Amino acid sequence: MSDGPGTGERKQRWIPHTYAILLGIMVLAALMSYIIPAGEFERIEQDGQTIVVQGSYQQIEQHPVGPFALFKAIPKGMSAASQIVFYIFLVGGAFGIIRATGAIEAGIGKIVHRLENKEKLLIPVTMFVFSVLGATIGMSEESIIFVPIGIAVARALGFDAVTGTAMVAMGAAAGFAGGMLNPFTVGIAQSIAELKVFSGIVFRSCVYVIILGFGIWYVMRYADKVKKDPAKGVMFDIEEKLKQEDSRKAADEFQQFSWRHAMVFLFLAAGLSVNVYGVFKWDWFLTELTASFLIIGFASGLVGKLGINGTFDAFIDGMKVIAFGAIIVGFARAILIIMEEGYIIDTVINTLAGLIGSLPSTLNAVGMYFVQVIINFFIPSGSGQAATTMPIMTPLADLLGMERQVAVLAYQYGDAITNSIIPTSASLMGYLAVAGIPYERWVKFVWKLIAGWLIIALIALVAAVVLGIS
Repeated sequence: MSDGPGTGERKQRWIPHTYAILLGIMVLAALMSYIIPAGEFERIEQDGQTIVVQGSYQQIEQHPVGPFALFKAIPKGMSAASQIVFYIFLVGGAFGIIRATGAIEAGIGKIVHRLENKEKLLIPVTMFVFSVLGATIGMSEESIIFVPIGIAVARALGFDAVTGTAMVAMGAAAGFAGGMLNPFTVGIAQSIAELKVFSGIVFRSCVYVIILGFGIWYVMRYADKVKKDPAKGVMFDIEEKLKQEDSRKAADEFQQFSWRHAMVFLFLAAGLSVNVYGVFKWDWFLTELTASFLIIGFASGLVGKLGINGTFDAFIDGMKVIAFGAIIVGFARAILIIMEEGYIIDTVINTLAGLIGSLPSTLNAVGMYFVQVIINFFIPSGSGQAATTMPIMTPLADLLGMERQVAVLAYQYGDAITNSIIPTSASLMGYLAVAGIPYERWVKFVWKLIAGWLIIALIALVAAVVLGIS
């Protein structure tokens, strides 16, 4: 192969580690506390929300943050974000149990195999299934394990590795962008913005359908072109060198779908339904949602025949997988702690309000959206970006007279859509490595799809402002 994972890793060495970027931002924030004028807004409690009083900003005495205070901000950030950190850990552990039962692999394997001779249904059905997982459990890195079976079936039907990868990864990405019930992005962002968790679900669902529909059309169009003329595929020369027999073996590695797997899916569906009902009817929040996910996970472990010890082993493994995204929330909150202790956060908010506020009201959200897109390159973790930006964007939305729900939408789309093209995305680099697709070949395939999604999200934000989505 002309370009493999090793080469890709060498190309990515220039990109700093996400934690290194966050620490760098912390150092920058501390330095800025010596330079940026300290100031603060007056805040009041209104309808259960802490509201910034417009026009109340005033400068105060400088409060620079020293080196020791900078590192104290990390444990302070962990403590301040503890509810969210442990929510991510425990929910990640619960999903670790579900994954360990093999139900998701077996279920998807069964669906894909049944569609092997139904080419026209393969791509839309596969992308829909993965989009549901992306929208409900935040599937991202988890999609990596399904890429080999997607490629195997795609090649068997006359498509290429890009088609097989895209129908798995871009399906999950479409659902992740929709995020209607994603506890790791929309759930966290809304909790920081003091909104009811998973509120605005109808609007998000409508946008999700459009994003998914465009994604399915795009992938099917490419697949049809490759089947008619393989030379038009972005991987043609590499595909010619591969032996399909090796790829097809991957499809046989998954378990057969059993009644135990069916029970796990039943528990998951029932649990998610209870969560939605609880949020809207019983005012459930992170604590209740965490407890519900734990019940789903433990019940799945027992019916999935993992046993007591196996269930808790899978629970710990699930928390290990999610540790990167959980701890990053504490680091991100540390940035906020430094800016608060230096009394520069309100100065930043006031400045951003002036810049974005100079735009027409319907374009304020667009300005916020592009800020989130840029930040996502440096902080590709959805939960980390929510913890970093939403404490700033929430009061900014208040100052601009914008609904907080719109600020969450700007974060959501700015975080999710470019994950499928930026080289700092762990999930992207993971499934490209498994698929053996060079990064530049993937960009050649996907850039128009990402551009289309960005435009759809931009239109959706303008619509959200006009419709007053709250």
